[in-house]
Amino acid sequence: MRSYGQYCSVAKALDVVGDRWTLLIVRELLSRGPSRYTDLRSGLPGIATNLLADRLRELEAAGLVEREDAPPPIATTLFRLTDRGAELAPVIDALGRWGVPLMRDYRTEDAFRGQWLRLPVRMFLADHEPDRPASSIQVHAGDQTVVIDADAGRVSLRLGADPNADATVTGPPPLILALFSGGLALADAEEQGLRVDGSREVIRRVLPRAGSAAGERLSAPVEENAP
Repeated sequence: MRSYGQYCSVAKALDVVGDRWTLLIVRELLSRGPSRYTDLRSGLPGIATNLLADRLRELEAAGLVEREDAPPPIATTLFRLTDRGAELAPVIDALGRWGVPLMRDYRTEDAFRGQWLRLPVRMFLADHEPDRPASSIQVHAGDQTVVIDADAGRVSLRLGADPNADATVTGPPPLILALFSGGLALADAEEQGLRVDGSREVIRRVLPRAGSAAGERLSAPVEENAP
């Protein structure tokens, strides 16, 4: 591991987490929790398998990641963040917020994974009707599926599908992000191609509302390779 050789806490932190892919590995472990090696590779499209192995060893040596043996039927090694590694969560959140304006530039070849919606869900969505019964929204973004739950004032995201969800939203990732950030109203998103099945009221229950302090919103995306 290379060092900047500077007696500065920023430089020393970057000595540990500043290499390419390192913070994205942390992002995956924050999003997924304890993960198999294959899960991490799936969530890091483009990384070479030997580079992922190297980065995990470096994170282990730095005390940010540890291994654990999963019980049957998984019966494989899982990687998880240590308490020290989990302290990077605010760093990942801050980078995600800072990068929101950059999301307006969309390339069709950009990879997308469902768990990457976890930060936008935390940033933008809220349960505006906490006294209502729990509800769920299944989200099909590209070929990825996740479920957003609203229950007693809390909004959360889980991976996978839910055929019993109260509503299903289907569309390309940038259109869904524009909807969930408040950059597009639901009706406008549908006019632009978003498909909605089930209860629209369940969807409106969690969407940003006028005057809410949701921070930077995403407008309708512009494809970089569009004419």
